[in-house]
Amino acid sequence: MKENLLESGVRSSEDRGVLQYAPTHDTRLGTQTRVALTGNDAVALAFKQVDPDVAAVYPITPQTELMHKFADYVSNGEVHTELMLVESEHSAMSASIGASAAGARTITATSSQGLALMWEMLYIAASYRLPIVMVDVNRALSGPLNIHCDHSDTMGCRDTGLIQLFSENSQEAYDNTIQAFRIAEHPDVQLPVMVTLDGFIISHTVEALKVFDDEVVKAFVGEYEPLRSLLDTDNPITMGPLDLPNYYFEHKRQQVEAMERSRKVISTVGNEFEKISGRKYGFFEPYKLDDAELAIVLLGSTAGTAKDAVDLLREEGIKAGLLKLRVFRPFPGRQIIKALANVRAVGIFDRSISFGLEGGPLFNEVRSFAFESNFKMASFIYGLGGRDINVAQIRDVFLTLKEIKDTGRTDIPVQYIGLRE
Repeated sequence: MKENLLESGVRSSEDRGVLQYAPTHDTRLGTQTRVALTGNDAVALAFKQVDPDVAAVYPITPQTELMHKFADYVSNGEVHTELMLVESEHSAMSASIGASAAGARTITATSSQGLALMWEMLYIAASYRLPIVMVDVNRALSGPLNIHCDHSDTMGCRDTGLIQLFSENSQEAYDNTIQAFRIAEHPDVQLPVMVTLDGFIISHTVEALKVFDDEVVKAFVGEYEPLRSLLDTDNPITMGPLDLPNYYFEHKRQQVEAMERSRKVISTVGNEFEKISGRKYGFFEPYKLDDAELAIVLLGSTAGTAKDAVDLLREEGIKAGLLKLRVFRPFPGRQIIKALANVRAVGIFDRSISFGLEGGPLFNEVRSFAFESNFKMASFIYGLGGRDINVAQIRDVFLTLKEIKDTGRTDIPVQYIGLRE
């Protein structure tokens, strides 16, 4: 695991297990403590520090322990949250919609089939412009039944209207969750935000990370002041009416504008978070990309393994690089192409399949912006149902990309990493 470098103006006292970051702007000083947590527990801690009004919860592997931990905080009186134990994931999102529409800061979490059961309501949460924060612990969709990680659940709802943030490790899962509230609740956005972390790989693995004191998180997130509420009888609103052809089209266009405005908000919140944490967040993280001739683009926990592969190839004299996406919706297509401008061959890694379409969803998203680029592209499908990927396999991908660069080949089909033919 590779930590982001700290910016200037940082004072470290790691020997005491506490880090002090001295901001260069008028920002609250963030005191951080180094702890060991699973990804699920890290997100639960972020939820606890935000202290939301309502949590609608239903268990599903591998998300269950996340809300178990948050339920402990509720039981122990450490938060003031109304914990709603519902009868399904569909009900969890339905209850979240009702709570958020009433003006409550609202959270939920799920995985896999639970997310699939929510899909009907995800469209509604987004179209009602409700700033719900939801965590999805990535898990393969059935069938056959599988409880391990891939991204088919998240990718299945990429057009629902939710903002989607991916996490490489427990630290990013914690940080993304805190930032999600500021992004979702911004007056220019008012959209649900989904934070994802890879099931078991992150959710159940204990890692060292740095966490804030509760007061720092509360100050960063701020008090929730809903823009509208169904309970505000002095300012009545209509929510969820029949929307016939005279108006529906315009309402969808408003959602487009909200998603577009979120781009600036995501950047602003990331910059403000860097001031209190020393950790930089944007739409993606480049790794040794400045002079790279070969690069891969991917999402999630595999970035850590890929960085080791890049380091190994650099030692061999091969100019390899990595672009790890953090934000999948709104998709930063033009920025990705700009970041890859000097690369000759690019491999796009997908942990899911778009059936009937050549390559995975991330590959096709990038390809849709690459028509004016100078690099060759290839699609690599990996890790379905939790199958491992290792440094040697990623190194082989770079060697394939080197062949593409050297020969100009464009006939290399979609490849499946680690598949037993």
